[in-house]
Amino acid sequence: MKYDFERIIDRSNTRSYKWDQSEKLFGRKDILPLWVADMDFESPPAVKEVLLRRAQEGIYGYSVPSDSYKEAILSWYGRHHDWKIEKEWITDSPGIVTSLSLAVELFTAPGDPVIIQSPVYYPFYDVIQMNDRKVAKNPLLLKGGRYEMDYAGLEELMKDGAKLLLLCSPHNPGGRVWEREELLRLGGLCLQYGVTVISDEIHCDLAMPGYKHIPFASLSAELSDITVTTLAATKTFNLPGLQTSYIVASNPALRLKFERKLKALSLHMASFFAQEAVEAAYNEGDEWLEQLVQHVAGNAEYAIAYLQEKLPAIRVMKPQATYLLRMDCTALGLDAAGLKQLMYAEAGVAFNEGSVFGTEGQGHLRINLACPRSLLTRALENFTRAASAHTAKI
Repeated sequence: MKYDFERIIDRSNTRSYKWDQSEKLFGRKDILPLWVADMDFESPPAVKEVLLRRAQEGIYGYSVPSDSYKEAILSWYGRHHDWKIEKEWITDSPGIVTSLSLAVELFTAPGDPVIIQSPVYYPFYDVIQMNDRKVAKNPLLLKGGRYEMDYAGLEELMKDGAKLLLLCSPHNPGGRVWEREELLRLGGLCLQYGVTVISDEIHCDLAMPGYKHIPFASLSAELSDITVTTLAATKTFNLPGLQTSYIVASNPALRLKFERKLKALSLHMASFFAQEAVEAAYNEGDEWLEQLVQHVAGNAEYAIAYLQEKLPAIRVMKPQATYLLRMDCTALGLDAAGLKQLMYAEAGVAFNEGSVFGTEGQGHLRINLACPRSLLTRALENFTRAASAHTAKI
């Protein structure tokens, strides 16, 4: 392969959220951190080159957005997702969670219910509860080793008055790529009951071979009109530290509310570095992404096979997208504290403990597969050894 995803890069002492907090968060410095969702790979060369050129300008003043940045976004979604976006639909935001939080504040009132499909990315709970709204859970159904939507339960929540849905597509932590029929059925309910959809599609570019992400707002003009899609290049090209994202909203009323609030918070200024990085990634990152997905898919296959052989009591959910792997460890008989003790103290690894994604995630773990195979192997070996020693005592 042209790009080396097996190279070990020492990220220690770089103020890395993932690598420089091990002792503080997990009680020991030698933890293998396969938790927070950034990658242990360099971004595409074009990104690095444009950031170096930008840095060499030497004056880091206030910046304005460029037309070429938005053109790169339009081109990317047309090429990769068959989605025709208009330039005026795009509004920059500092981050996906910022957009989710603003949406909850703007489109509901204190005390209102907001629908989420649990288990789900844990900031979904924060942006609802910290805005003094109520979490309206529509738990996903586990069928045939994958999550499916509970439409009957969803309709009941809508009948009871919920008017906002936070959709996670592709799903994190389950790795589901929602199919067209599933999304259309969901959309039909939203149209029937007047529900606005905030669709978090940050993992949209990370569908595994054989799967294709479908943007919710691309399904019809009617669904586009009730949807705000939150997007970013940060997961795709490993740019989260640049703090950049954007929303896509064809409905001018929804978009104007966002833009006014962003300006009120003085979050509307263009980042000095981010737009150049995103533009370079979208214009020159196709081959890099293709090879990244191949590497992550290989890591997923390797991890699943390894765990099935070495630790068959654990059930693994094969991801259709993302670089995240969900493991059902309930057979170990451990609560959240017990799983953390097993990971940190006994195995020397840090995965995500599942209860943070909701009560449905209790007894589960989430592994970040976006790392060199050698690092993944060490983490799996350490965890398997510790888990096997635990089961031998049961």
